[in-house]
Amino acid sequence: MSRTNGRLLAACVCVALSSPAAAAASVQPQVFAPGVVSGPAAEDSAAFTPDGNTVFFDRVRWPNAAILVSHRTADGWSVPVVAPFSGRWLDHDPAMAPDGSFLVFSSNRPDRPGGKPLDAVLGNGKVAAGSGGHLWRVDRKGGGWGEPVRLPDTVNASSRTYAPSVAADGSVYFQHPGADGVFRLFRSQYRDGTYQPPVEVALGDAGAHKLDPAVAPDESFLVFDANYAGKDGPDRLYITFREGDHWGAPIDLGDEVNHGSPWGSHLGPDHRTLYFSSARGVPVHYPRTAAQGRQDMARMAAWDNGLDNLWSVPLASWLDAHTAKAR
Repeated sequence: MSRTNGRLLAACVCVALSSPAAAAASVQPQVFAPGVVSGPAAEDSAAFTPDGNTVFFDRVRWPNAAILVSHRTADGWSVPVVAPFSGRWLDHDPAMAPDGSFLVFSSNRPDRPGGKPLDAVLGNGKVAAGSGGHLWRVDRKGGGWGEPVRLPDTVNASSRTYAPSVAADGSVYFQHPGADGVFRLFRSQYRDGTYQPPVEVALGDAGAHKLDPAVAPDESFLVFDANYAGKDGPDRLYITFREGDHWGAPIDLGDEVNHGSPWGSHLGPDHRTLYFSSARGVPVHYPRTAAQGRQDMARMAAWDNGLDNLWSVPLASWLDAHTAKAR
């Protein structure tokens, strides 16, 4: 979701969170499809079909946003185009169901036909006209997509409901402000064709904000970003593992991942690769040769301009370390 609209309120209490040093030191995030998917605007929310050959994502310069789609070809990823169900409203945060049968996204489109764009009602009572978000579902129809359908009020209780993630049983994780105005994560169980009342996902310091969940299909682990270091500190990405009826202590993904203000967690089609947004770029060291200077200018025009792009990193080190510990 938009950094401007989404990461608004935070907490002050600091917590100590563990991070496997070996895992954090071994990973090097890679920019995804530079100059094509990761382009000169800002990108977020890579949502792949199960075969990995199609990716939906949003391109955002708030308050402008749309969901785009790109396909893997023999020559690389195709030039993105606006998804058939997007383009008319402020659509963002696409999340694919693990089986690829439907996609959930956030939108300011009217709750009812003929209505006005959804406003965001802020914690201070002020209204951000047309900047709200409710979750919508669009189903796969053969080789195409149907018409988006709004999820029920059980899920869309807030006008700032963003960042969905879908489990294998259809349950949805998402974020919206709590009673204190701080964004936190919630889970709505999907049972008997109905979404149950959301339950807050308890993760570490209760006062910190938590954003952008990416849940494993079997709900065995969850990646998210939070400001555990306090409201004046940057958000960092964490992973947490399911331990019986609760989530374990969040584990910091380390400085290699947590560089360039990362956010917007999504899992790749293998469910072992993390995709996220970050404003990081290619390190440059001076002096540069004339050829390097030309390459720098071309790269800046294509994607490396200080805006958010999509990056990926394997989660194998953390997942395998957790599996070994559990034995």
